[in-house]
Amino acid sequence: MPTSTCLLSETSNHVLTLTLNQPEKRNALSFEMLEALLTALSQSQTNPDIRAVVIAAKGTVFCAGHNLKELTTHRADADKGKAFYEHTMALCAKVMQAIVHHPRPVIAKIQGMATAAGCQLVASCDLAICTDTARFCTPGVNIGLFCSTPMVALSRNLPRKKAMEMLLLGEVIDAQTAQAFGLVNQVVSPDQLENATNQYCDTLCQKSTTVLAIGKEAFYRQIEMPLGEAYDYTSAVMVKNMLHGEAVEGIGAFIEKRRPQWQQAD
Repeated sequence: MPTSTCLLSETSNHVLTLTLNQPEKRNALSFEMLEALLTALSQSQTNPDIRAVVIAAKGTVFCAGHNLKELTTHRADADKGKAFYEHTMALCAKVMQAIVHHPRPVIAKIQGMATAAGCQLVASCDLAICTDTARFCTPGVNIGLFCSTPMVALSRNLPRKKAMEMLLLGEVIDAQTAQAFGLVNQVVSPDQLENATNQYCDTLCQKSTTVLAIGKEAFYRQIEMPLGEAYDYTSAVMVKNMLHGEAVEGIGAFIEKRRPQWQQAD
């Protein structure tokens, strides 16, 4: 996995950790950062050694969203920045969808403030753990740029009223409120963030990667379907899963009261 100056990549104990590494820029999602994230996520999809992905950040800010200085610079373009804005938003959408479509569980490890598209990044991950000093905000409404793309991830993860509260008010919420809203799973002290994340990863790495991939794909597909269609689809998934060797091994191990021996391959 390549390492760039803006994004660090490390694999250890079957866990790929991608660390936003521009604290001096508040780890903003510049075009360079988005490209690095998309490349790393895409390349790791077919790596059989990786069983979980963690997205972390250096510094006191997890991610400040889009790089507003970079976006503003392109107002001087002949088209007033339209082409660059289109490319940036399309690239950002690809990154968020790459997280959702990644066959491995993706965990956000949040040590500081996450705003706008940074909040979108958190909401797009399958699981999220933050420190009790972390803060979250979708403040676009305050600067004349409504957080429309972050809204996609928020509205699919939070109750509607809570998502609208964040989007319409643009106010900062603390870690405990974020957990109550459903934006994060756990809130821990800063000195426990590493341990709490590792516990999630250790548990995930004991599961069948094939079964996790089946379940993750089914979760995101069915959640957008009408009820009847969702049951038809997930019933077919269950039948296919039941016939898979991993289900034969897992159910057999349960009946025989032993630990399953997963294939750990798709």
